[in-house]
Amino acid sequence: MRFLRRSENAESASDTTTVDEETDDGRTPRGHTTPGKGRATPKRRDAEAGGRRRGPAPPPPRTQREASKLARQNRPSKEARREASADRRRRMDAGDDRVLLPRDRGPVRAYVRDIVDSRPHVIGLFLPLAALVVVAALIQVPAIQSYITLFTFLMLAVMIVEGTLLGYQTTRRARAKFPGENVNPLATGWYSFSRATQPRRMRVPKPKVERGATVA
Repeated sequence: MRFLRRSENAESASDTTTVDEETDDGRTPRGHTTPGKGRATPKRRDAEAGGRRRGPAPPPPRTQREASKLARQNRPSKEARREASADRRRRMDAGDDRVLLPRDRGPVRAYVRDIVDSRPHVIGLFLPLAALVVVAALIQVPAIQSYITLFTFLMLAVMIVEGTLLGYQTTRRARAKFPGENVNPLATGWYSFSRATQPRRMRVPKPKVERGATVA
């Protein structure tokens, strides 16, 4: 009888050792329960109030009238559109690359804009010259028309020369400033020429340098 009792005690000790070893190995022992998630499951009405509605999706519009009505319902208000447009305009004037047109993005184009904005250009008289040509066409005086035509041709020749020199200069300086960038001379020259033809107040993005400033 004593021998049997000792065997039972030995088996119990062996079982206890096995359970301890399993626990030390990091495996989940028997009888272990997973702790709760720490919060109560929300009720259905609370979940729906929070924006998580259950049930099938609404059917798509079947007619053009229903589609137009649904689009008007989902369209933002006029004030919201006006505020969004004003905010986008401010960011474009400030030179934010996230809202600028692809042609205006990047440090190279920002540098070219600073070069163009740092000094006045004869090309800036392009729009007033075009208006003068329209006025000359309306005036039925041959002498005045001839003088205006001659002046227009002279100004166009000066603008072409200045635009060519400006494009060459901006391309050369941009390549020296950004040696790792691919600066296309034709695209860079046309970009600087088109910006120089715009009046300073109408340029987008707005000029960040004053006239006469040194752009390194």
